[in-house]
Amino acid sequence: MLSREDNELITRVGPGTPMGEMLRRYWMPALLSEDLPAPDCPPKRVKLLGEELVAFRDSEGKVGLLDEYCPHRLASLFLGRNEECGLRCVYHGWKFDVAGNCVDMPNEPAESRFKEKVHLTSYATAEFGGVIWAYMGVPDEKPPVPQMEWMRAPVTHRHVSKTLEYANFVQGIEGGIDTVHSSFLHNNDLSTRGLRQMDTAPRLEVDVRPYGFQYAGIRDAKERGQYVRVYQFIMPFHQMRSARVEGVNAQAYKVPLIKGHMWAPRDDETTMIFNWMLACDDDKPLTPEFILEDESSGGRGPDGESETRHRTRANDWLIDREVQRTKTYTGIAGVNTQDLAVQESMGAIVPRWREHLTATDKAIIAMRRMLLQAVRDFQNGIEPPGLNPDDYRSLRPVDLLVPPGAAWEDATSQLALAHH
Repeated sequence: MLSREDNELITRVGPGTPMGEMLRRYWMPALLSEDLPAPDCPPKRVKLLGEELVAFRDSEGKVGLLDEYCPHRLASLFLGRNEECGLRCVYHGWKFDVAGNCVDMPNEPAESRFKEKVHLTSYATAEFGGVIWAYMGVPDEKPPVPQMEWMRAPVTHRHVSKTLEYANFVQGIEGGIDTVHSSFLHNNDLSTRGLRQMDTAPRLEVDVRPYGFQYAGIRDAKERGQYVRVYQFIMPFHQMRSARVEGVNAQAYKVPLIKGHMWAPRDDETTMIFNWMLACDDDKPLTPEFILEDESSGGRGPDGESETRHRTRANDWLIDREVQRTKTYTGIAGVNTQDLAVQESMGAIVPRWREHLTATDKAIIAMRRMLLQAVRDFQNGIEPPGLNPDDYRSLRPVDLLVPPGAAWEDATSQLALAHH
């Protein structure tokens, strides 16, 4: 459990909070490239670390991320005209470029130089991996951009989507690094006993590293040996895991597949989850059919959850009690919707001082300690972990059956490294 004070320390992310200020040292996923599909396209609202922002792609293709509110009368620039390398407020015509400079003030006399005194808050952006990233910290302390394998992959081999979660970002991380719950929450066929149901109390081993930690869930697979799932947690909110390909297209798609999430805090009580997957075989790109099936099975397809949610606490995540009684463990459709339901059911911010943790919560305990230590160190002038891409650029997760008598560490060591 955490004390009330420590719980506040790791969950509050607004401007001026210790966690919020530390998170500003990292590049943050702000939106998808497809959210701004072309120069001069409509702007997009973005909320990060408690700040209400607006993103736009100008006439030259450059992305700006600005304070949403025009400094004149505070009208929303989301309503603005994106034209001729700037975003123009529709109220009185003030226009701003991607750097936040006021480049036109047509409601002032032509000889006025007042526009030279007006500057709108703007944040640095970078675009790669199908994601538009923002750096909201001190400009002179900007770290290198993240360099995970999926971010370097061609568009044919990666896919990224996003989902709005009505809960604090730490809740999302905790759900993502909890390998044990998959034996229960994601048991979507009560008539079978897969590898994760053979041993519902796996042994957890956590290895703290400069970027965060690697951890393994080791399940007893009886005469087949050990079923080992090796995850990677990269500060401050990245998770990656290997995936077993199932479903209609599984036989046609026998390649290593890696998945992961980034839980970007919008504010204290909402999170934007960026979901990604990577096909690791250079000769086997992701197909539109496979992406559609995978997203749908997770609950993010055309009829599932996306940035705009329709399965929420307000309708009990559309839980079907008859399905729960006879077919699946939860009665909730979609793996990711199941995750969202249990995390949101805890409340916007979990009162962690009421918990009773066990040995299978070892990774969650390690993550909380790491966040707490990082924030305290940052307050004392020490840089947080995970800023150096060289510490994690070659990481991979592993999902493997290890033969009887073999050491899982030896069996997974080379598989946990990217080939490029």
